[in-house]
Amino acid sequence: MVSLAGEEMLSWLAVEKGRRPNTLAAYRRDLAAYESWLEARKEDLPSVDEGTLAEYVAHLGQAHLAPATVARALVTVRSLHRFMAQEGLAAQSPAAMLRPPPVPRGLPKALSEEEVERLLASVTGTGPVACRDRAVLEVLYGTGMRISELTGLSLSDLAIEDQLVRVVGKGNRERLVPLGRYARQALAAWLAPGGRPALVPARWARRGAAEALFLNLRGGRLTRQGAWALVRAYGHRAGLDGRLTPHVLRHSCATHLLDHGADIRVVQEVLGHASIGTTQVYTKVSAERLRLAYLASHPRARAAG
Repeated sequence: MVSLAGEEMLSWLAVEKGRRPNTLAAYRRDLAAYESWLEARKEDLPSVDEGTLAEYVAHLGQAHLAPATVARALVTVRSLHRFMAQEGLAAQSPAAMLRPPPVPRGLPKALSEEEVERLLASVTGTGPVACRDRAVLEVLYGTGMRISELTGLSLSDLAIEDQLVRVVGKGNRERLVPLGRYARQALAAWLAPGGRPALVPARWARRGAAEALFLNLRGGRLTRQGAWALVRAYGHRAGLDGRLTPHVLRHSCATHLLDHGADIRVVQEVLGHASIGTTQVYTKVSAERLRLAYLASHPRARAAG
């Protein structure tokens, strides 16, 4: 359970800040964990001081959580106490000096272009499900969009003749992303009579499902979980077990764009990054690939046998 103050903060984040459902769900989990820990200690939110927060930081450290998980949990706690102070629910925030631990930035593990080709070739057949799955994989790799962005697409977001798709990203920020030839062809097949229309139900179960670009077998909007399972299944079929996730396709799109000479600002716009710093991690990936290719190919770079 989350306190009234926590619920008010979540509502504020949704309405005023435009946070997406997945982000709000993560905040809710962090709030519930924090408040359960306080309840076990018989403490309430207004009584929390800097010492209590220091003990909570130690508690998280002993739980063997990933650094990113700890950082997110502490951001949530700091946001809650700041919100309470701003709304007059507490005299001041005890978390003003709370700083999340640094999160190591690992290099994204992109697929090779050959592995992407193998993945896309693993979709066989011309039925509606095959048409849908091929379109999902081509769009994810071709545009680099997030899985939640893909499942949130509506028919009205497509402008195939203009070779563009409108994507609503984090913070409800909109961007126009180019659609490459293969993605357009896959979408055209999906929207043809043998594709999406074959999955349209006699009656829509939910309002808004009729506008969904991608449908599940019951005629509803393809969910994030459904799309995730789809990607994982084709990863297994292509021999990429344990390596393929929707985000790996996003990494692969960015890395391959840079490998082929795209400007980093273009990649930033395609991926919908608010900060160029987030995009710059992909330049490190491409630089590493360049280094390995050099070491493997140049006669003066290879070690003596």
